[in-house]
Amino acid sequence: MSQQQSSRREGDPGIWTPANIVTCVRIVFIPVFMILLYLSYSGDSTAPSPVLAFAAFLLYVVLSLTDKVDGYLARSRHEITDFGKFLDPIADKLLVFSALLLLMDMGYVNLWFVFIILVREFLVSALRMVASAAGVVIAADKLGKAKTAVTMVALCGYLLSFALTALFAGSGVSGLVLMLNIVADALMIAAVVLTVVSGVQYLWNSRDIITS
Repeated sequence: MSQQQSSRREGDPGIWTPANIVTCVRIVFIPVFMILLYLSYSGDSTAPSPVLAFAAFLLYVVLSLTDKVDGYLARSRHEITDFGKFLDPIADKLLVFSALLLLMDMGYVNLWFVFIILVREFLVSALRMVASAAGVVIAADKLGKAKTAVTMVALCGYLLSFALTALFAGSGVSGLVLMLNIVADALMIAAVVLTVVSGVQYLWNSRDIITS
């Protein structure tokens, strides 16, 4: 057994697993996405930039998919760590809110949807802090993961709609854009419902920690 292996507890994969590295890379590239999207609609020209809009859309799709990649790596390699359980939900929240806030500024997302999602995340984050003080790590459950996935798909729909609008401005693609917006709106409503339900579930399942 090597010195590195002997210095680590048996079965402990350490912090810098491939899954956790993917999660960290996702966090690093979130500001890049924000800059691309912001520049695509806030430049000196009154017309949005289709190149930057599509670059932001494609980057967001890739970053959203990495959520599945790091989960797969952690499970397949049996390297599920407390650090990963802590960091992965943070990466998801940063990715979701980076797009939500910009799309709200662009008029795509309703302010109240953002408020509901934000309140839920504050409550769950506070709950995780209380649980952590008690030595308990609360990982994202299946309902919470479903909420995040539906939200990200809805946001990708809005981003694609914006990119198509920028690319084919005045070229008769309004029907496709309208359909994309309708689908994205429906998914966002579903995401808000899942946000509320999963938040209530977190609080209920952790009632012993809250009341202790």
